[in-house]
Amino acid sequence: QVQLVESGGGLVQPGGSLRLSCAASGSFFRVATMGWYRQAPGKQRVLVASISSGNITNYADSVKGRFTISRDNAKNTVALQMNSPNAEDTAVYYCNMRVRELNLNYWGQGTQVTVSS
Repeated sequence: QVQLVESGGGLVQPGGSLRLSCAASGSFFRVATMGWYRQAPGKQRVLVASISSGNITNYADSVKGRFTISRDNAKNTVALQMNSPNAEDTAVYYCNMRVRELNLNYWGQGTQVTVSS
């Protein structure tokens, strides 16, 4: 059974920085595409960034140049470095693990990020 546990959320000032981390259990991490999604109140959950098993990254236009996703296969972790956040980045952030070939898709419990002065 796969478990994804996020950490690092909280309150951050506009223009500051915050680092989210997600620890994954199980044996699929190395072959999985890992992603960070977010959901603001009253809105749908949307992709923020993803990183494939081959370290190919993909970012939402709204975070390009500000956020960086990275993975550590030795530690089974994926991180999201958030630089220069703004109020529009306020949301619950979810870690996602997907292995399309095996039809696997897992979610973490979410961590709240609030950008406010």
